[in-house]
Amino acid sequence: MARIFIIGGAGKIGRRLAEQAAAGGHQALALYRAPSQAEELRALGAEPVQGDLLQLQAGELAALMRGSDVVVFSAGAGGKGGTAMTDAIDGKGLELAVAAATAAQVPRFLLVSAFPEAGRGKHLSDTFENYMAVKKRADVHLAESPLDWVILRPGTLVDSTGSGRVRTGPAIPYGEVPRDDVASTLLALIDMPAVSREIIELTTGDEPVADSIGRWIRSGKPG
Repeated sequence: MARIFIIGGAGKIGRRLAEQAAAGGHQALALYRAPSQAEELRALGAEPVQGDLLQLQAGELAALMRGSDVVVFSAGAGGKGGTAMTDAIDGKGLELAVAAATAAQVPRFLLVSAFPEAGRGKHLSDTFENYMAVKKRADVHLAESPLDWVILRPGTLVDSTGSGRVRTGPAIPYGEVPRDDVASTLLALIDMPAVSREIIELTTGDEPVADSIGRWIRSGKPG
């Protein structure tokens, strides 16, 4: 059983991960901001942990996550609040979480990032351009940290029911993926700690999640 600290625990991916983790016998600690979110998280099987990523200091966040086996960072501004909020949550928030995990000696860190081709062929707003730039800087910051990390880059996120079948690779064609399957992939990565220091792109595919992630262990490459 793993003790999983989810930053963005009240978000769409975070809630799904908390529910799946609890169902699988793990202990999911879900960081949330608004008091109204606590009861919903508890109903999903998570242990709610109150804290505002925009207000916490690194030492305070480290105290909340201490004793965890893995941190999952799935927080994001989601386009709300413009560039300032993206910078604060997706950028500085990630840096804060890395510093806290390092201080708390949490050995593993999983980051939900962005697919590089997310805006290709579209008219991009300045806000979206900034979002992609911030996400890339966050990836670099984590990759240069001393933590045992995995960066997961899902395609376009959708709320349809997950199929449990995905495609993963270091570079794959762009596509959609249900948030259910992103959560399942994160859980598979938690269950397979031998997958380490990899950047993994993710879309819907034909292979069961566990098999797709398992191939990163057996061959060092995806299937």
